[in-house]
Amino acid sequence: MVQQKVVKKAIGYLFFSEWLCLSKPIGGVHMKILFCLENLKMDGAHRATIVVGNYLSKIYDVSFYSLSTIKSYFELEAPLFVAKHPYDTGKSYRGGAPWDDFDQQIKDLVKVIEENHFDAVVLTAGTLTSFAPFIRKERPQVIQLAWMHNNYQTYMNQYYKDMQPEFQSGLKTVDMIIALTQSDTDQFVLLNRNTICLYNPLTLEANERSDLKEPVISMVCRMDIAHKGLDLMVEVGELLPDPWQIRVAGTGPDEKEVQKMISDKGLEDKVILRGSLTDEQLQEHYHDSSIFLLTSRWEGLPLVVGEAMTFGLPIVATENTGTEEYLKESRYGRLAKFDKNSVYRALKPLLADEKKRQLWGKTALARSNEFSGNRIIEQWVRLLEILSGRKN
Repeated sequence: MVQQKVVKKAIGYLFFSEWLCLSKPIGGVHMKILFCLENLKMDGAHRATIVVGNYLSKIYDVSFYSLSTIKSYFELEAPLFVAKHPYDTGKSYRGGAPWDDFDQQIKDLVKVIEENHFDAVVLTAGTLTSFAPFIRKERPQVIQLAWMHNNYQTYMNQYYKDMQPEFQSGLKTVDMIIALTQSDTDQFVLLNRNTICLYNPLTLEANERSDLKEPVISMVCRMDIAHKGLDLMVEVGELLPDPWQIRVAGTGPDEKEVQKMISDKGLEDKVILRGSLTDEQLQEHYHDSSIFLLTSRWEGLPLVVGEAMTFGLPIVATENTGTEEYLKESRYGRLAKFDKNSVYRALKPLLADEKKRQLWGKTALARSNEFSGNRIIEQWVRLLEILSGRKN
């Protein structure tokens, strides 16, 4: 009972969009901010981090920091620092001893923060968050934010299950945890009462809305069967009536396996893998479809759902904390169980009725306004300036 009161107090104190959207000028505090990532390969979390950093570079003195020397997939509008002793596997760390395995990299990062007089550091995901106690020890006045791009259960039970003490120590140390959904906020707040729900901004928005007439279901995702539920996607493809098909944009480690699943079921004309697309090609990909589908087993806050909404596409998605945050108990799209029949039941009315697609598309479009870049960046500015005020 006591714990519940603490949670309510913390959320009541920190989780208000109004708290971050006060009607006064923003950007009045000079700050040097360092956004830290494991690498700059193409990834939804990395993309969101770069977009926010680039936006904020127009207001503050922003820099990026990468543990890896691998060339950035993204265009950076701020300086980039690279670890003196890089971690160049190209994969996110999932080991059990980050304080030992990254001892030199922690020292490198602390030195960069000290020598360049950064006022705030943003630590993305778990490995970098585990560095927080060492940064606090050496640079106690530096504001530290831990940005959790995936959901609590995935981090605790999958990605960082072997480094729980270090990860949780970092979460307890930072000045603020940024979670992407209210569900995750409710859980991270048990580790640090200074936890807030702050959406990622859209990184691609429609130039022109879809007319919802093409018999095409679009997907955009990494080719990762376990995460993105691409086994389920193929099963749904078997159920689609002619002439409907699923077109999937994205690449990843399981691309050949997914293509084999499609071929084994004779679905080459039903499920089309389009590979990696440029932003211009993605615009066409969304625009030339009439429904957007996501079959993930878990998500943080999937940016592709918000992108699809700006094109006025009705959304069908499997239930997880990320899609539930977007769709809010199926008010802004149709949620389904992770089951081919459940997904198909959600799709079927939209396949058969253009008027229903138009109705759900308008609902999705209205929801997309909550994720606009200007709105989210203003909330970031409020947060940074409030934290700066506390430090001073």
